Amino acid sequence: MKARPWLAWVLLFPTMLALGVFVIYPALNSMYLSLFEVEPFSGRSYFVGLENYRDLLTSSVYWNTIRITLLFTLLTVIPSIVLSLIAALALDSNPYCRGVLRTIFLLPVAISSAMAAMLWIFIYNPTAGYLNYIVDSLGGTGPNWLGDPHWALLGVAIATVWKEIGFNVIFFLAGLSSVPQELREAAMMDGASRLQRFRHVVLPVLSPTLFFVMIVSVINSLQSFGQIHILTGGGPAGETTTLVYKLYRDGFQYFRTGYASAQA
Repeated sequence: MKARPWLAWVLLFPTMLALGVFVIYPALNSMYLSLFEVEPFSGRSYFVGLENYRDLLTSSVYWNTIRITLLFTLLTVIPSIVLSLIAALALDSNPYCRGVLRTIFLLPVAISSAMAAMLWIFIYNPTAGYLNYIVDSLGGTGPNWLGDPHWALLGVAIATVWKEIGFNVIFFLAGLSSVPQELREAAMMDGASRLQRFRHVVLPVLSPTLFFVMIVSVINSLQSFGQIHILTGGGPAGETTTLVYKLYRDGFQYFRTGYASAQA
């Protein structure tokens, strides 16, 4: 068959156009804007060179935001992967009412971040919320989950994990379906325990899926915005202000376009 290189360019053109308009151009424009100080409303800009970057790297608020972002990522990625893997293993073992249980786990995926955040606002309500009601019933004292600086980040992380578990379960179930049943049965006949079968049979086959889910979970955690905006608005005392939310505040609330572009 005769090679037709022009056909490849024609087929690639829509994707290249979308990448250019929505990814490459905004990135280059952000790099350009980061070298300027833009006056709000007037649109006048002044070249400041690397001053925005200097202000960032010498700002204690910015470094605290990095700490909060890394802590938030740690609080969401590890629990979501562990819990979703346990759920996928349980669903893969053909339990009773498997279809109902699968629907329950996957339901949060269909809910928008805004709806999920509104749901957790009711759950976290310090006086009428279900969570504090359960804690009080057990003899404890429920904290102000979203109003206390010591608990707010954990509260947002719990809501995020709940939202992400179903997404991870989908991929883990797909990965578990590729584990040969013959290997499982052979390991069982050799007297391997359930933990040994998971470690030596399931985990090696599941490792590419596990790596993919980990990367996607980290990316989603670093890009989290909707639940933070609705649940806490970056507070209290800035304890839930991640890098993405700080960028939003500097760019769209404080109108520091150059400073926000430097962060981007």
